[in-house]
Amino acid sequence: MSNSSSKIAEFTAPGVKDQAAADTIAILDQRMVALIDLHLTLKHIHWNVVGPNFIGVHEMLDPQVSAVQEMTDTIAERIATMGGVPVGTPQSIVERRTWQDYSIGKGLVTDHLTALDKVYNGVNKDHRAAIEKLGELDPVSEDMITGQLADLEQFQWFVRAHIESSTGELKG
Repeated sequence: MSNSSSKIAEFTAPGVKDQAAADTIAILDQRMVALIDLHLTLKHIHWNVVGPNFIGVHEMLDPQVSAVQEMTDTIAERIATMGGVPVGTPQSIVERRTWQDYSIGKGLVTDHLTALDKVYNGVNKDHRAAIEKLGELDPVSEDMITGQLADLEQFQWFVRAHIESSTGELKG
C-alpha cells in the first residue's frame, strides 16, 4: 500500500476506537481499489464487446458502470469519515492491486462475459470476506458493503444469464 493511503487523521467517527478505524480503513481501501478496477473493466468490456447479442450486453453494462462508480465514491467518503485518506490515483491503484489485469481486448460476447463472471467471483468473494471482518469493527461500513454486495451479486446474475446453458451450466 502506498504511503499516502495509510494516513490517518487525528479523528475518526465518534464511538469508533482508533485501531478499529485503522482496520476498517484498510479493509475499505481494498474494496475501493477493487471497485475502481471493476468500474474500468466494465467500461473496457462495454467498448470492446462484439458479436451476437452485442447491443444487449453493451447496454447492460452501462448501468453497472454507473452503480460501481457510485459504490466507489461511497467507500471513499466512508474512508474519509473514518479519518483516512482515500487515494484513487492510477499508479496507487495498480500498486495496491493483488490480481492480474483484465486480459481480453476486442472480443466476443461469450468470451468477455465468461471472463467478467470470474472478475465478479473475485470481487464478490472479497466483499463477503470484508463483511465478516467489518461486523466486529464498524457496523456502518459492514452495512454499506452488504448493500453493495447485493447489487454486485445481481449484476453477476445478469452476466451469467448470457453464459448459462439451459441445464444451468456456465460456459468457461
